[in-house]
Amino acid sequence: MSETKPTVTLWRPVGPKELKLIEASGMRAFPPRLPDQPIFYPVLSEAYATQIARDWNVPASGSGFVTRFDVLKELLDRYRVEHAGSKAHLEYWIPAEDLPDFNRSIVGKIEVTAAFGTDAAG
Repeated sequence: MSETKPTVTLWRPVGPKELKLIEASGMRAFPPRLPDQPIFYPVLSEAYATQIARDWNVPASGSGFVTRFDVLKELLDRYRVEHAGSKAHLEYWIPAEDLPDFNRSIVGKIEVTAAFGTDAAG
């Protein structure tokens, strides 16, 4: 009988361009970081992801989306939880070069749980 490995549920706020790239992966992977993006930062709460999607992604690109996904805990154990401001602003800082390993550790599909702005209806 196969043993289920423990996972952790994370969220990631994304704009419309990143969402299109996630959709192109079959909702299974996040796109590579751009040269000016040295880290990938999934967050630990839906409320924090919602705040970023609504308050940052919408003004920056017209739309913001909250994604939810599960990642193998054994991968996340390699990284610290970082505070990005208040106690509620918790995230992992995954170096861009580690993103392929991170993507391989996603269990199931990436889901969109909320949408804000001009593309919110689809």
